[in-house]
Amino acid sequence: MSQEIKHILVLCTCPGSITAKQIAQDVVEKNLAACVNSISGMHSYFRWGGKIDGADEILLLMKTTADRYKDLEKRIKTLHPYELPEIIAVPISTGLPEYLTWIQTNTRDT
Repeated sequence: MSQEIKHILVLCTCPGSITAKQIAQDVVEKNLAACVNSISGMHSYFRWGGKIDGADEILLLMKTTADRYKDLEKRIKTLHPYELPEIIAVPISTGLPEYLTWIQTNTRDT
């Protein structure tokens, strides 16, 4: 049985706590995400500009709805200092129904 995905988890890495806090507060304030978790102490390794590089980063986990994704993506790109920010959406296939309803309620377009 196929189910339409209504809720998603958006992952985004940030270069530091100032950027992470700004993005997290902004997207919650604008009802683009119901909740944002900020995970520090992460080190990323990646290929950029033809070489292997690395950076200390903060990972944001944003809970939102599929229909708010495009607006959330646009807002992150506006606020993010990276030329190519990591913005990845993962479907939430199931979860506590009351929590999923809470996400829906707190991401309504105002």
